[in-house]
Amino acid sequence: MLYKLQRKTLIPIQLTGYIVTLLVGVSIVLLAVQAYYDLRPVLTEQTGVFKAHTVTVSKNITIYKTVNKKNIYFDNKELKKIEQQPFIKNIACFNTATFNAKAAIRFEGQSMITDLFFESVPDEYLDVQSTEWQWDSTSGFLPVIIPEDYLNLYNFGFAESQSLPVISKNLLSQVTFNIIVEGNGKRKIYNSRIIGLSGKINSILVPDKFLKWANVEFGTQSTTSESHPSRLLLEFTDANDERIPHFIETNGLNINKAELEANKIVSLLRFVLIFVLVIAAIVITLSVSFIIMSFNLIIQKNRKLFVNLYQIGYTTSQIAKYYKWVISIITALDIIIAALLASFTRSIYLKKLTNIFEIDSNLIPVTISASVLIITILVTYNHIIHRIVSHTVKAD
Repeated sequence: MLYKLQRKTLIPIQLTGYIVTLLVGVSIVLLAVQAYYDLRPVLTEQTGVFKAHTVTVSKNITIYKTVNKKNIYFDNKELKKIEQQPFIKNIACFNTATFNAKAAIRFEGQSMITDLFFESVPDEYLDVQSTEWQWDSTSGFLPVIIPEDYLNLYNFGFAESQSLPVISKNLLSQVTFNIIVEGNGKRKIYNSRIIGLSGKINSILVPDKFLKWANVEFGTQSTTSESHPSRLLLEFTDANDERIPHFIETNGLNINKAELEANKIVSLLRFVLIFVLVIAAIVITLSVSFIIMSFNLIIQKNRKLFVNLYQIGYTTSQIAKYYKWVISIITALDIIIAALLASFTRSIYLKKLTNIFEIDSNLIPVTISASVLIITILVTYNHIIHRIVSHTVKAD
């Protein structure tokens, strides 16, 4: 009997408006969260997106600098000037080897030796993640990272012209060779292997810890002398800052414009994701506010009915129970449908992206986000509905 009376107080058009707005808002939120989860590993590994907005910077080479090589290096004053710029978040220096290094490989009974140059950067700026990227003074293994462009030049340039076989990334990572380090009358041989290809840093990299130690042990650089870097890694607070190109140009700096453009895409993508999430959050907030206002209107419109029910013995919990169940069921079903819509939309963009990148197929972000929304919204509704009913019937 009680439920029949309460059913008549509901207004279908209000429930429909709530269902539609909540469905739209939640679908957008769930899709944005899932898209962020899907794209973050891809962009991190392939282009450095969602990592630090870093670019490699060096000085422009002029005729004067070819005569006086010291002018290609950054001194302390220049480093401080760059670091003080408002659009610079962090600055890191390339550490360059000051010793002789050679790579030796034995193939089909023949030995081949070539000279190498090494550089290093702090590990947090690397776009290659590997458990093998470590070194200590007792280790006889030295991991190496080379630019991805080197492999492409060999496969599509040198190998083609010399009728040599092409090499895959997996095959390259399995090739072992020796690295011979010499200097200061000392010599040491390390076992080595290429453990990854960098798409961001155009240099042959070894662990920063090794290079600092080797420069002291084998190189011309002492522990107390200062090494002025010739290349820097700059991390921007915002790659879209209009002051960056002007500063680069007026200070005679050279920067890979493709990197800067990629970083602009990073900022744009982040802005779009944040903008979409904000809009979706506003839609959800409006839908929640709408149903609360609608329920409050229902209570006020049928105030006399609820007061009478309370006076004849029905508790506030009993009066509120029907509305709690109706709104909770509608909300839960709405969010579940939104999760299914987000999953379906995701399957559409995955068909295109999986042809280019490897993307994890799990739906954990959608599932977790939907569950959190259901619990949060239902707890909020149950508390507000009980409070409104209790306040209304007890006011009289």
